[in-house]
Amino acid sequence: MSESCSHDCGSCSSNCSERQSNPADFLEKPHEMSNIKKVIGVVSGKGGVGKSLVTSLMSVLMNRRGHRTAILDADITGPSIPTIFGLREKATGSDLGLYPVRSQMGISVMSLNLLLENESDPVVWRGPVIAGTVKQFWTDVIWSDVDYMFVDMPPGTGDVPLTVFQSIPLDGIIVVTSPQELVSMIVSKAVNMARLMNVPILGIVENMSYVECPDCKKQIKVFGESHIEQTAAEYGLSVLGKIPMDPALAKVCDAGAVELFEGDWLDSAADKLEELA
Repeated sequence: MSESCSHDCGSCSSNCSERQSNPADFLEKPHEMSNIKKVIGVVSGKGGVGKSLVTSLMSVLMNRRGHRTAILDADITGPSIPTIFGLREKATGSDLGLYPVRSQMGISVMSLNLLLENESDPVVWRGPVIAGTVKQFWTDVIWSDVDYMFVDMPPGTGDVPLTVFQSIPLDGIIVVTSPQELVSMIVSKAVNMARLMNVPILGIVENMSYVECPDCKKQIKVFGESHIEQTAAEYGLSVLGKIPMDPALAKVCDAGAVELFEGDWLDSAADKLEELA
């Protein structure tokens, strides 16, 4: 083992004696004062498709159904969850560990922006440091009792998604995509990584699916006809929901009031999660 070893075998090409080949060998235990029942990753093969939006909507929806929910914001360099929920309070800690910040409706959130002095400060860190921070959000935060934790992942298949897949016992992932022609490639990257890491894929959510005319209610396909059903069928997956480009939804997110959103677009996804229990 090299003196500079980061203990992250997944991002290392060396074949040393310390390498662990079984994915289960990497799993970390949560804080001893945390009791987390189900962990759901929200992923995509590229950025800008709405993972943070889906993470937020799913946590709110499950909270409305009476479940205790939490969000671990693993998108360290682009943490938008606190803004969507209107969180300005900083996370605190003690000798026991870190404490998440609770939203207006009681959703527990831990994000790097809740630890920075200024939320606009850039995070200029190398991959191993970022991955280590995500792991600490799992091991050092006192989450208490959580029925469903959602992990908002950064895009792609790099260090941080790999760390989450290896370190946190995911019960399944939701793949987020858009209606553009790139959808097949985007989904395939996320699906293939999940299958490589033996993580169940719960289904696909299509964001920016359409715009609804306020007068005639016709659905206008801004990005052209969706290929999500064909792509889902190709991989034997379910389409869990289609989220429109809705000015009202954008307004509550911009105002930090996502917990006030109205819409039934992800009800099927929520049903799927309740089946896990």
